[in-house]
Amino acid sequence: MPQEQYPHRSTMQTSEGPQVYKVGIYGWRKRCLYFFVLLLMILILVNLAMTIWILKVMNFTIDGMGNLRITDKGLKLEGDSEFLKPLYAKEIRSRPGNPLYFQSARNVTVNILNEKTKVLTRLVTGPQAVEAHSQKFEVKTLSGKLLFSADDNEVVVGAERLRVLGAEGTVFPKSIETPNVRADPFKELRLESPTRALVMEAPKGIEINAEAGSLKATCRTELRLESKDGEITLNSAKIKLPNLPQGSSSSAGSRQKIYELCVCPNGRLFLSQAGTSSTCQINTSVCL
Repeated sequence: MPQEQYPHRSTMQTSEGPQVYKVGIYGWRKRCLYFFVLLLMILILVNLAMTIWILKVMNFTIDGMGNLRITDKGLKLEGDSEFLKPLYAKEIRSRPGNPLYFQSARNVTVNILNEKTKVLTRLVTGPQAVEAHSQKFEVKTLSGKLLFSADDNEVVVGAERLRVLGAEGTVFPKSIETPNVRADPFKELRLESPTRALVMEAPKGIEINAEAGSLKATCRTELRLESKDGEITLNSAKIKLPNLPQGSSSSAGSRQKIYELCVCPNGRLFLSQAGTSSTCQINTSVCL
């Protein structure tokens, strides 16, 4: 454009001659502007240095951050890790050949939820106990054989042998059902009921066998051997009844050590000193 149309921008025609005005920032304003630009550059450099330092310390790479790596199969975490919030994952496993540890200052809880986020199964490992909450609990071998199972109705032990190593044995408040009860080799087997009765029942018979030792049955009041439809057989080379009562002697001067075994009408056994004939009738006072 012609300069004549805007004479006030650059020059002004006066009687003394043209007057020129300087366009720009000068003086202390210019120095402040340079100072702010320099300060901004310093802040940018410091910010860039801090960013590079954080990336270096946190070990940021294109594959992940620190011990956390992003792979095609998911996230790979190396070393120890701490989770402050709940962890949701489809699968958690360790590296091949290395164990997987779960550590907590209080407890470790594993929950199995359904579609409505309702807890179906819960496993809680605490400082005092390990609790499992589910409808059924099973322990199986690698081949799928059932070793132990427990639910509201019954507890099943599928192992071929159940060993109890406690010094006081095992206490069953109610009845048990098993085809065989035996002790370890060279160990004693004791079945007792301190305050109640001990009952053994079987539809086809009960066999008590001590192959390398003795069999002892002790009671406070009465020991009864009863057979409803069969017989009771005592098969041994020697049968001793040391504490049987003895009837009165038929003759005061007789010192023989031969006795006759007598049976009272109520089934009680007693000894009577033998004579030329039966002496059981003479000593019937023992049956009273």
